[in-house]
Amino acid sequence: MTTSQFIPLAKPDFCGNEQQYITEALASTWVSGGPFVERLEHDFANYFSARFALTASNGTSALHMAFLALGVGPGDEIIIPGFAFLAAANLSLLMNAVPVFAEISPDTWCITADAIEKCLSPRTKLIVPVHTYGNVCDMDSILTLAESHNIPIVEDTAEALASIYKGRYAGTMGTIGTFSFQATKTITTGEGGMVVTKDKNIYDQMALYRSHGMLRKRYYWHELAGHNFRLTNIQAAIGCAQMETLSQKIEGRKRVHQQYERHLLGADGLVIQIFPPEVEAVPWAIAVKLDPQAYPQGRDTVMQQMREAQIETRPGFYAPSFMDHLYTSPELPISKEISQQVIVLPTYSSLSDDQIEFVCATLMRLRS
Repeated sequence: MTTSQFIPLAKPDFCGNEQQYITEALASTWVSGGPFVERLEHDFANYFSARFALTASNGTSALHMAFLALGVGPGDEIIIPGFAFLAAANLSLLMNAVPVFAEISPDTWCITADAIEKCLSPRTKLIVPVHTYGNVCDMDSILTLAESHNIPIVEDTAEALASIYKGRYAGTMGTIGTFSFQATKTITTGEGGMVVTKDKNIYDQMALYRSHGMLRKRYYWHELAGHNFRLTNIQAAIGCAQMETLSQKIEGRKRVHQQYERHLLGADGLVIQIFPPEVEAVPWAIAVKLDPQAYPQGRDTVMQQMREAQIETRPGFYAPSFMDHLYTSPELPISKEISQQVIVLPTYSSLSDDQIEFVCATLMRLRS
């Protein structure tokens, strides 16, 4: 099988009322805040059974609002996985806090309660489980540990929107859940994000930090030193349309996952990320670990070979020990090994079964 059509890593899915709602937002003259922002927050909270939902300009600003509302300050320690997108680690450094990196499970590639417990200290301020690639961390054990030490949890759910753990949506189990609507995510507003919480006081604090620390009832009076983390009404209009077709997007991503598993599960030289039976995953990305004996040319060369076959891929996240110019981290051998060997394959809801078969056949053909 061959293809002359380039297969990108990701592709946004605009199959609903995006264009209509953008036109309505422009016609309303509400291009910054406006009714689509409020509607998106309402629709999101309703879909995920969250008490409070608040839009943000992106997933990182959603995390930033959460950290600020929970009082992160200089010297505080934030426990973060050693294999994950490191937005939470970067924010910790920018806030003069200390990212503390914990080891991950070799199967799920997610942080574990045992690893977190080894990192606890009197200075631990937050635990940030990252639900990597759409998997969900073992939240029951993490919640039990956090509650026993009275430590808040901020779930980084940027990659796991609509994934379910034991009947509960990812992002709704901790103190705060954060989400991303970046261009490659399950739903997108180009850039954008959301926070959810059950706590009214935390919600009010995040709302203040989102908009310069000002209350609407008194313009230009700052209650605290805030930021501008607001989502525009135009972006929210796209988000509202995306929410209307979310069920379709979820089913599409589940189909893609099933097709990849059909071709790759148990294949020689390849290990696909394990989603435990208690997780109903909506994968953001399908990733596999390459056995160095089967792929002696190395992961990066494999990526180049895939590119030559008109298939875009990406590496796994780099373990922090590789970036010692920025982070202080123990070696974390599991995180390090996975970061060197993981390749991320094209994942989007409109990817066809034939394209998935071609991606898998190409990858397996590159084995020695």
